[in-house]
Amino acid sequence: MTPNVPEPPDAGGPSAADTEAVLQRARWATGWRRLVFPGVFLVYLAQTGHGISVHTSGVATAAGVAVLALFATAYVRAVPETMRTPSPRFWWLFAAMLVLFVAELPFAHQDAFVMVTYIVVLSLSALGRRAVPIIVVLVALAMFMPPLVPSWHASVDLDAAVTISLVALAMYGFFEIIRSNRALTEARAEVARLAAESERTRIARDLHDLLGHSLTTITVKAGLARRLGTADPERAVREIGEVEDLARRALGDVRTAVAGYREVGLASELASGRELLRAVGIVADLPASGEVVRSDLHELFGWVVREGLTNVVRHSRARRCVVTLTSDSVEIADDGGAPATTADGSGLRGLRERVAAAGGTLQAGPTGSGVRGGWRLQVTVPQPAAPPPAADCAREVRR
Repeated sequence: MTPNVPEPPDAGGPSAADTEAVLQRARWATGWRRLVFPGVFLVYLAQTGHGISVHTSGVATAAGVAVLALFATAYVRAVPETMRTPSPRFWWLFAAMLVLFVAELPFAHQDAFVMVTYIVVLSLSALGRRAVPIIVVLVALAMFMPPLVPSWHASVDLDAAVTISLVALAMYGFFEIIRSNRALTEARAEVARLAAESERTRIARDLHDLLGHSLTTITVKAGLARRLGTADPERAVREIGEVEDLARRALGDVRTAVAGYREVGLASELASGRELLRAVGIVADLPASGEVVRSDLHELFGWVVREGLTNVVRHSRARRCVVTLTSDSVEIADDGGAPATTADGSGLRGLRERVAAAGGTLQAGPTGSGVRGGWRLQVTVPQPAAPPPAADCAREVRR
């Protein structure tokens, strides 16, 4: 049964097709295939079987074949363990193969050294470069042990040494590719996780910026309408109508924010901010437009104005608020101040992230006395360095 795999968010996460491809590879590497494909290479143990038939007879032949069968079984069971970090089970199987190889020597003589190839493969899969000493010892045994046993009547087996060495080199490259692919898969999964986490942070920050401002305005206007209900019913109805419009606008902002396509304009934020300050009785000294600001900063400064004026209404006891714009800076100052917790609030943290991403700096804190001395929020984004003139570039090339 294929498990249900939840799909992460679209921002950098794997798609449904990627997930299905991963599941197909997982299915391919499990079940009967993980036993059959390693078993194909056991055909080379036929040389060891031939050696058993040549050098033994009767019960000894049966014992030699039994040892060979146990060796093949241990190998087939150990190979799937190499697809992950070697477990104690793998090392027990590896040790059993070493013991079975030694046990096969009296039955197959020099032909038993074919089994060394399989031990080398597992050594490389588990230890990588650390398997080199083991491989050197096994190659030396394959070369020099046969002539050291007089009853075998064998010479130095250079062919076996070359074969084992070439197999070791090829399998080292093969397992390095597997490790690289595994690391790439893990890195891709980590990138998908970080992208999903970044998207969640972005949504949380944007919802705070959008709803914090809108709900503050709605709360203020609803309270004003309640107080005017008996004294000035006509104005109360007008305020309730504006609350309804704000609620509709907030709903639209949330929808576009979730879709990731919302934009904030400086001009619209100045207009809505002026209305918000008027509703709470704060004198608003705001520019009529944001034309003085560089065009690439309109959206960022719109977020600054929104967050700054929201904090003025929420946290200060201001009577007047001044917004000052230049081509590369925006300053929001009031004469009421703000609690210390405002500097570390989630709204300003999100704003710092936006400003830092644009290459700017943000300063916020109490400043002293007077209109510009209660609380001040200032964001500055320097003009990017201009590229050198074409003539200068040409001179540099000629040099």
